[in-house]
Amino acid sequence: MTFARDPRVDDYIGALPAWQQEICERVRGLIHDADPAVVETIKRTVQPYFVLDGNVCALLAARDHVNVFLYDGAMVPDPEGIITAGHDNATARTVAFREGEPINERALLAMFRAIIANNRAGGWRKLKADPDRRPGL
Repeated sequence: MTFARDPRVDDYIGALPAWQQEICERVRGLIHDADPAVVETIKRTVQPYFVLDGNVCALLAARDHVNVFLYDGAMVPDPEGIITAGHDNATARTVAFREGEPINERALLAMFRAIIANNRAGGWRKLKADPDRRPGL
């Protein structure tokens, strides 16, 4: 898939160990597969964010894993149990990937698409305030 690459995101990923680069590039591809209109940027000085009518997700590499922060207001269903942290967080939840662990691409792609649909419907804050506006999830 062709998408507009932010060179700052390239720099962030390129500075990581090879196994983290692989995870970040796979997640990056999935978010753009979810919707080609997703825009890459850097927020908080160094953190890659992916936005479309609001934040969709962000990447943050830690010493022994890569976090994918899902900005869904804890609204998007997780039927395959890929969320690893933030279950009670009102803003974002996390999926952590460690070296050698498989990425459930189908589940992550579905979550990205649901977050984008929520963003297009006004964002999770508005949707929580008015449940009748929620897209079919």
